[in-house]
Amino acid sequence: MASMRVDTVVHGGTVVTATHSYEAAIAIQGEQIVAVGPEAMMPDAQNTVDATGKIVFPGAIDCHAHFGNADDHTLGTNEAARAGLTTVIPFMHYKRDEKETLPSAISQMQTEMETETVLDYTPHFVLGPQDYIVDGIGEAIRMGVVSFKMFMTYKKGGGMCSDAHIAKAMDQVAAHGGLMQLHAENGDVIDYLEDKFIAEGRVHPRDFSATCPPWVEEEAVNRGINIAAMTGCPAYIVHLSTATGLERIKEAQRIGQRVWTETVPHYLLLDEGEMEKLGPYAKVGPPLRSADRFHQEGLWTGLREGYVSAIGSDHAPAPNDRRDPGWQNIFKHPDGKPIPFGAPSVETLVRLVYSEGVVKRSFPLTWMARVLSENPARMFGLYPRKGAIRPGSDADLLIYDPSYEGTLTAKDLLSNAGYTPYEGWGVKGRPWMTFLRGQVLLRDGEVQRDRGYGQFLPAGKPLAPIMGAAE
Repeated sequence: MASMRVDTVVHGGTVVTATHSYEAAIAIQGEQIVAVGPEAMMPDAQNTVDATGKIVFPGAIDCHAHFGNADDHTLGTNEAARAGLTTVIPFMHYKRDEKETLPSAISQMQTEMETETVLDYTPHFVLGPQDYIVDGIGEAIRMGVVSFKMFMTYKKGGGMCSDAHIAKAMDQVAAHGGLMQLHAENGDVIDYLEDKFIAEGRVHPRDFSATCPPWVEEEAVNRGINIAAMTGCPAYIVHLSTATGLERIKEAQRIGQRVWTETVPHYLLLDEGEMEKLGPYAKVGPPLRSADRFHQEGLWTGLREGYVSAIGSDHAPAPNDRRDPGWQNIFKHPDGKPIPFGAPSVETLVRLVYSEGVVKRSFPLTWMARVLSENPARMFGLYPRKGAIRPGSDADLLIYDPSYEGTLTAKDLLSNAGYTPYEGWGVKGRPWMTFLRGQVLLRDGEVQRDRGYGQFLPAGKPLAPIMGAAE
C-alpha cells in the first residue's frame, strides 16, 4: 500500500454499514472505494477529509419519490442532494394517450434525465390499466428497469388496475426477474364511500380519512400478496400505513414468500388531525391514520423487527392552485378532477429518520444504514454498487454531523410547495458532506455538482433485504 496513491481518504469518523459500526478510514480512487480499514494502513492521498465526530453512512437512497409536478426532476434531485441523498429511485410514466411502449418511454426518459439530474438514479415505471403495456415488460427489464408499480385504487383518476391485469403483469415480471410494487387499497370501496360522502355533503378535509378506512389497505394487501403467490412474483407494498396490513405481510414473510414493504415519515409521525390544520395540503394516499398511534407504533415496531425494510419520502407536492379548492371539497376540484394527493418530503427524509429513529427511539445506527441505503439498493437491483461501504462499491458516502440541533421550516427548503407538514419540528444532526462516485456532492449545505452529473443506473436482479431485528 505504501507506494499506492489515491484520490481521497476519509478518516476519523465512525463507519456504519447495515450490519456493523466501527472506527475506520475509507480510501477512494476514481469513482470507487478501494480500501476500508485503520487510518494507519491507508495509502497516501491527494485529498483527505477529517470526519472526526461524524458518522459515515453508505450513500442514502430515496426509493420512493415523485418528481415532475410542482417540483420537476432538476429541482427535485437538487432538493434530494441538498438533503443528503446520493441516489433516487423516482416513479416514471409512459404516455398513455399515445400508446407509448415501455422501451420507448425508457429511452425517452434517459434522454431527458441525462441533463436534468445531479444524482444517480434508476426508475420505477408505473403501469396503468392498458392491456398493451404488459408486452414491453421483458424488454424494459433487459434495459435495466426492473421495478414496476400498479395501483389497486384511484379509479376516478384512471390509474386503477383490475386483479386480472395485475396478475398478467406479475406473470411477466416474474418471468423476467423483476419486482412488482403495489399501491394497496380497495379502490371500489373507496369510490363508493367517496360518492356517498359527496352526496351527503361531507366534503370537509376532516371527512377524507373515513373514506379510506384502514381495512381497505389490509384487504388489498392480502389480495395483492395472494396474486403474487399465484404468479410467483416478488411483491413490494409501497407506503404502508397500517399495523394491520403489516400483519399480513409478516405472515407472508414467515412462510418465505418474497414480499417486502416500506413506509414513509408521514405515517410514522403525523395523524389525521393534520387535516384540520393543513386541509388539502395533508391529503395523502393512503390517508393519515388515527391519533391513537396504534398504526404508528405498529409500523415503528415493524421497522425495529425488520419486517418493514425501507423508508422512502413519497415526495409528491402538487401546485397550490390544484390544492386550495380542497378546503371547500376535499374530493373534487371545481373542474371535476380529483384534489391531488401528496406532500413535500424529500428534503426532510434523512434528518427525520435519524432524529426520530436513532435519537428518539434509540434504534442503532446500523438500522439507519439498512432502511436508507443497503435495503433499497438490494431490493431495487443496485447492490453492491450502491448501499455498501466496501472495496469495489461506488464511493457514495453520507457523512452526518450528529452534534447539530435545529428546526425544520419551509423557508429553508427548496421545494415549490411552500410548506412542510413538519414546520417547527425539532431535529438532531444534519448531513455535513456527501460523496457521489468519489466526488464531493454536498458540503456544508451547498450542492457542489451541476445538473447532468447524475447517471442512469441499469438495475440488476432484485435481492432480498436484510430482515433481522435492529440490534
